[in-house]
Amino acid sequence: MQNETSVTEFIRLGFSSNPALLLCLFGLFSVLYSAALMGNILVLVLICLGYRLHSPMYFFFCHLSIVDICCVSNNVPHMLRNLLGQGRTISFAGCGTQIHLYSIFALIEHILLAVMSYDLYVAICHPLCYALIMNRRVCLTLTAVSWALGFIFGILQASLALHLPFCGPCEADHFCEILAVLRLACTDTTDNKILIFAVCVCFLLFPLALILISCLHILSTILPIHSAAGWHKTFSTCGSHLTAVSLFYGNVIFMYMWPWNSNSSGQEKVLSLFYSLISPSLNPLIYSLRNKQVKEALLKLQMRKRVFHSM
Repeated sequence: MQNETSVTEFIRLGFSSNPALLLCLFGLFSVLYSAALMGNILVLVLICLGYRLHSPMYFFFCHLSIVDICCVSNNVPHMLRNLLGQGRTISFAGCGTQIHLYSIFALIEHILLAVMSYDLYVAICHPLCYALIMNRRVCLTLTAVSWALGFIFGILQASLALHLPFCGPCEADHFCEILAVLRLACTDTTDNKILIFAVCVCFLLFPLALILISCLHILSTILPIHSAAGWHKTFSTCGSHLTAVSLFYGNVIFMYMWPWNSNSSGQEKVLSLFYSLISPSLNPLIYSLRNKQVKEALLKLQMRKRVFHSM
């Protein structure tokens, strides 16, 4: 029997003990981290400065970019230190903060993706009523609800997990993530796992069902269209959204709704890495930087910059 201890810090396990591999991973993750930060910040700047981008769709893109910036800034800097052989330990308070933020921003992103699907549905299926349905008040309400629900339920499930008694040695995976920390508890964690599963049903399966319903309505609307340009524009927009949804939801569902004991430590590291680093670095490219209006805004920003430097 392991003794219950008063935990003051966690030891974060690395990806490997091979120095050469760790150096390669540090380089790769540094590039992805920089791409995620610069891509999402660029999207925010373009949307704020571009008058033509002041629409509900880009308003939701802004909030998605903010969430992605918070996600990569939560875990990745400490992970990069770990890869360099520094900071293998993290305080209980620091790990708890990361778990809280990890849970909060994941839930917010789930809801935002569903809201963006609804916005896409209204734009394609009810274009004449779009401005009336997706007015400023509705957009602000949907966004506020997304953030509020994410904070409430993220804090709830993270706080319940961190109030459990823990046993030493407290060796967590590379990320301070709720499932990894639950394994270190000295008591039965069935209630916590039931809560996580219930939250997943509400914030994963229900939004995913809404997304799929929206996609079916969109598909039924565009099927009668005979214009190749109309098909291409619609499928380009929907395809980008479905790509992001598939990558994000597939990863999180596999991690949290699969039987817990079936996922090995290595699998959880990869899945956590995908959500925390890879997905935020891909979202700006998938959603915005391939968009014609965003490209035009980027060209205008570059022209302004050249004019400013030539003065």
